[in-house]
Amino acid sequence: MSFVELVLIALGLAMDCFAVAVGVCICQRQSWRNILKMALLFGLFQGLMPVIGWLVGESLKDLIAAFDHWAAFALLAFIGGKMILQSFKQQERKNIHELKLAILLSLAVATSIDALITGLSFGFIDVNILKAGIIIFVTTFVVTIIGGKLGEKTTLIPARWAERIGGVVLIMIGIKVVLNHLELVNW
Repeated sequence: MSFVELVLIALGLAMDCFAVAVGVCICQRQSWRNILKMALLFGLFQGLMPVIGWLVGESLKDLIAAFDHWAAFALLAFIGGKMILQSFKQQERKNIHELKLAILLSLAVATSIDALITGLSFGFIDVNILKAGIIIFVTTFVVTIIGGKLGEKTTLIPARWAERIGGVVLIMIGIKVVLNHLELVNW
C-alpha cells in the first residue's frame, strides 16, 4: 500500500476525531493543553488500534487467503458506510465543562473502533503496519487539533461533511483493493 493511500485512510479514520474535537470545542472553549491532550490520546488510540487489528488479521490470513481482498473491501466499505450514515444523525450538544481523563479515554476508544477494524483489513493485504500506525497517529493528532481550533471559531458544524468525505474515501480504497486483486487496475 502506498504512502498516499495510507494518508487517505488515516484522514478517513481521523474524521471521527475531527468531528468530536469540533463538537467538544463548540460546546466550550478549551485550553491548548486540553486540545493537545485530546489530540494525543486520539492519535495514540487511532495509531495503536490498527496494529492490534493487523495482528489478528495476520493470524487469520492463511485461513481466508482466497477471499481476503473481499474481506478487506467489506470491512472498509462497512466502516465508510457507517461514517456516512452517522453524519446524517442529529447529534445532541452537551456542555462539557472539563475534559477529564475518563471522558477523553472513552472518546478515544469510541473513535478508534473503526481503526481496529481497518487494521484487521490490513492483515489481509500488503501493509507496513508500523508505517501505517505512525501515519494514522500523526494524521489524527493534527486533524484533532485543527478540529478543536475550528470548533472554537465556528457555530457551523463542518464535521458532518468531513465524516461523509472520510467515509467515501474508505469505500473508494476498499474498491481499489478489489480492483487491484482482480487485476482490473494497478495503482
